[in-house]
Amino acid sequence: MVSSEQPRIQWLGRWGFMLAATGSAVGLGNIWKFPYITGEFGGGAFVLVYLACILAVGVPVMMTEIAFGRRGLGSPVDAIRRVVRESGRSSAWSLIGWMAMLCGFMILSFYVVVAGWSFAYLWKMLTGGLAGSSVDDMAAVFEANNANPWNLGFWSTLVTLLTMLIVGKGVQEGIEKSVSWMMPGLVLMLALLIAFGVFSGGFAQAFSFLFSFDAGSLSSEGMLAALGHAFFTLSLASGAILTYGSYLPKGTSIARTTLSVAIADTVVALMAGLAIFPVIFANGMNPAEGPGLIFMSLPLAFQAMPFGTLFGTLFFLMLSMAALTSAISMVEATVSWLCDNKGISRRTASWSTGIVLWLISTLAMLSFNLGADWTLAGKSVFDWLDYLTSRLMMPLGGLGMVVLAGFVLKSETFRDELGLAPLPYALWLSMVRYVSPLGIVVIFIDALGIYQVSFAAHWPLLLAILVAMVALGEALSPRLRPALQARRAL
Repeated sequence: MVSSEQPRIQWLGRWGFMLAATGSAVGLGNIWKFPYITGEFGGGAFVLVYLACILAVGVPVMMTEIAFGRRGLGSPVDAIRRVVRESGRSSAWSLIGWMAMLCGFMILSFYVVVAGWSFAYLWKMLTGGLAGSSVDDMAAVFEANNANPWNLGFWSTLVTLLTMLIVGKGVQEGIEKSVSWMMPGLVLMLALLIAFGVFSGGFAQAFSFLFSFDAGSLSSEGMLAALGHAFFTLSLASGAILTYGSYLPKGTSIARTTLSVAIADTVVALMAGLAIFPVIFANGMNPAEGPGLIFMSLPLAFQAMPFGTLFGTLFFLMLSMAALTSAISMVEATVSWLCDNKGISRRTASWSTGIVLWLISTLAMLSFNLGADWTLAGKSVFDWLDYLTSRLMMPLGGLGMVVLAGFVLKSETFRDELGLAPLPYALWLSMVRYVSPLGIVVIFIDALGIYQVSFAAHWPLLLAILVAMVALGEALSPRLRPALQARRAL
């Protein structure tokens, strides 16, 4: 077991980590993106594939990240460097940690702008600024909100300030205490919205849409979307989960905790669907509306509902809290690294990071107004930050993490850290070596648009890749079989 140079602060309890990690996973992706991509790709069939992808790709990778963090007791850079040294490998592998930490910071640089939309709409809902009679009217409101740099800049700056204020207070006093009320509050508001949906007239249709299975409604594009969302919804390969794992007490089961977080994340996503779709169906709207479902269709629906202002306010308050819990997690890796390596206080590290974050996020914010013409290869600053992180850095970082854990490090490292029985450990190792990398490679290829993968037409190719990966794994790690046999003998 490696150790850091000084004692590492820990979560006050298992629930602290669970709430923080769930808060990281439960962001705008669950409440904003999950409902509309479910609508786009056929409802229940998409949900079923999404759940399978969570188990096959999300859970094994998340367990790996938490194990890295707790074993290495540090930020992504420090934790990976310590763990690879323990196995006698090159510290050059810590580049994966650098990429994860930078990825989280870059995501947050444009995420605060998106989170600012939630806060802006909360204010508009409270003050009557969401009046309109059509989706086109609501689209005009959304465009006007983004066209004003002072308005958009104010809300993104507010998100930045709130994030740094919470992170600056520390792991226990800041992050753990804030998520201990924000996450239950978010679930409570979702439950209230679902209860309202039961009496709205559209709940039965929404339930059927989400949970009825029609295999013919799911395309290969939908399967890829399910796979990609399963990977990104758990905040993987962005440094957040790994850093949170470094605060996890030694006696806590990583497997049980990971499954709990994955289940909570999925339940919240499904609850969001049950809260949103009844309103959509009751008002005769299209569930496949796309990204405009939250900021255009729903505000229009709230206007037509009894107590619409109240429930609209609850919805955007919930959306704002979900955005804030994710923002907190994405900056923690950078703050942790500064505290551990530069000898500065957490408060100083937080506000120093916040200043740099604010400058970059301002450029991203200006992409919607004054800087709309500042493009490179047809992409604005906002678009480039999104493209580099979601299409390049996250898939590559996730792939590097599982390759490192599955093929490079000593098998004893993760067997000891995970504390699994021989059969569950063998299952985890097989998933990390073969299934998760294959899923990440498919996501990566599809995201780059180099080759349009069709599961129906190209399953022989994917099967051949999986067989080749298994053969490579067996060739690279002949020590695995005796190690497992020795464990079984015990």
